Amino acid sequence: MNIIEKILAEHGNKTEVKPGDIVDIYIDARVARDFGGANVVKNIVNNGLTLADASRTFFTFDCNPTGSDQKYAANQHYCRLYARENGIKVFDIDAGIGTHIAFDHGLAWPGSTFVSTDSHANILGAIGAFGQGMGDQDIAAAWAKGSLWFKVPHSVKLVFTGEIPANVSAKDFALNLLNIFGANKLLGYSVEFYGEPIDKLTLDQRITIASMATEMGGIIFLFPPNESIYNFCEQKTGRDLKRIEADKDARYAEVKEIDVNTFIPMLARPGKPHDNAGVETEKGRKIDSAFIGSCTNGRMEDLRAAAAILKGRKVAPGVVLKVVPSTDIIWQKAMDEGLIKIFKDAGALVSNAGCAGCAAGQVGQNGPGEVTLSTGNRNFEGKQGKGFVYLASPAIVAASAVAGVITTPDEIPDHAALFVKPATSSFKLEEKKEMDTTKPLVVEGRVWVISKDDIDTDMIFHNRYLTITDIKEMGQYTFDNLKGYEDFARKAQPTDIVLTGKNFGAGSSRQQAVDCFAALGISCILAESYGAIYERNAINAAFPILTYKPSLIDAIALKDKDLIRVDMAAGRITNLSNGLTAEIDKFTDVQIEIYRNGGLL
Repeated sequence: MNIIEKILAEHGNKTEVKPGDIVDIYIDARVARDFGGANVVKNIVNNGLTLADASRTFFTFDCNPTGSDQKYAANQHYCRLYARENGIKVFDIDAGIGTHIAFDHGLAWPGSTFVSTDSHANILGAIGAFGQGMGDQDIAAAWAKGSLWFKVPHSVKLVFTGEIPANVSAKDFALNLLNIFGANKLLGYSVEFYGEPIDKLTLDQRITIASMATEMGGIIFLFPPNESIYNFCEQKTGRDLKRIEADKDARYAEVKEIDVNTFIPMLARPGKPHDNAGVETEKGRKIDSAFIGSCTNGRMEDLRAAAAILKGRKVAPGVVLKVVPSTDIIWQKAMDEGLIKIFKDAGALVSNAGCAGCAAGQVGQNGPGEVTLSTGNRNFEGKQGKGFVYLASPAIVAASAVAGVITTPDEIPDHAALFVKPATSSFKLEEKKEMDTTKPLVVEGRVWVISKDDIDTDMIFHNRYLTITDIKEMGQYTFDNLKGYEDFARKAQPTDIVLTGKNFGAGSSRQQAVDCFAALGISCILAESYGAIYERNAINAAFPILTYKPSLIDAIALKDKDLIRVDMAAGRITNLSNGLTAEIDKFTDVQIEIYRNGGLL
């Protein structure tokens, strides 16, 4: 077996697993963040559930560490009250990013399992751990049961050769991979990294690369731990750790060799992380603001790289530089090393640790038309504000902040362009819901043919609405950030069906991107493929999603607004406008069970 198969087999109490197997796996650490945490608690309470093991259950408040938004503040306090009553550890607004807390506080280790309401929980692959971002129902189930179902993915093995050029950072490495694989060529795969260039990578560098697996559609990027990684994790966990590695005869869907000598400093253009090119193509582009931080680039090595450039220099007039360390441990270390002073002397705003602008809840947001150079992992339109966001390495961002234009460290111009448990619980558990077997497995409706690939969750249900927890309120915002379909919610009718392209629901772990369709009464969604987290969220919410082959549209001469019938159990679609029928991928047994149960919980 390969690494992910070994982890899933061990945590599923199996001697062996293979791709496609569905395994109930034990979860070592079960985490909810501040915006998803309130919904996780509501799912627990509303379904009459209790915690399986409070010692393995955590809150991490990293999206809005300042509590600057009233709805975030209310959700955080709601979670704190539940934590106090149930003995849950809260890494509060002073702690930092939850996934990085997992590294620095020993919540995860090589071969362990970790789930969070953070779509970048797969960043734990940096230490050879299985991390996954999941929706509110998944996390609630993990809290209540201690385990979750998971389908064993196929794996890809990447073997790197050559020597990484001196001017190519870990962020550049990730952007070069995005240039090779795009947003969906690794969709649904677990990817293992090998080769001498990989063996030499530090923990911080591995974290940066692992952080961007989600942007390439990957389940996880797994780095086989070297002794340095084991030493770090043993120090953080306080125990000896078992070594984990792939068998010599491990099975892979594909093995690909990549020469790192060809890698160059890169950036991603606004709108898509995979729309990238060499920095040279955008040199001289005026910027309004710059951001250094996020789960991708908020570690010590990232801050040191930025400080080396900013020392003795000033941020260009009119440019706003925001620096946000990933955890408070790193913040304190940066202060001890004098980095915070360097940042402040250069004119930067330094905030307390957290996700920052990437989560739309702290510093890092930009305004309409504002051009930002960011070290984040996503730059979807509207993701970090109303402006335009380029992605680049900390060194390039720092250099550009000084220059006032996009540039590289070696070409900075001389002059810048202008916490006692109560006696009575306040959480009244509702009655557990009974199974609902009345939902039809055959639906009919008018079809919306939306011929677009990689429709991400920000396009489906924008992050500015993430504080909404009432499903009835969600429908009105469906697709209002998808160009050409901003009026979808007003025109959609109950029983309508949506048919779209590849990688539907890419991006975040937000459940709202599924629930908004249920609120509108949409019958089902058909797509060529789905983002991994989105697929789980829809199945767990008993919302029908199915996949089809690209030839379907021509096979049944399908046109926008045709009336169609979908048989989800038989795997058949009929165009009622002309009587033509074709096969689609039918519901799996797990999907039917959850669907008839009315949902995972």
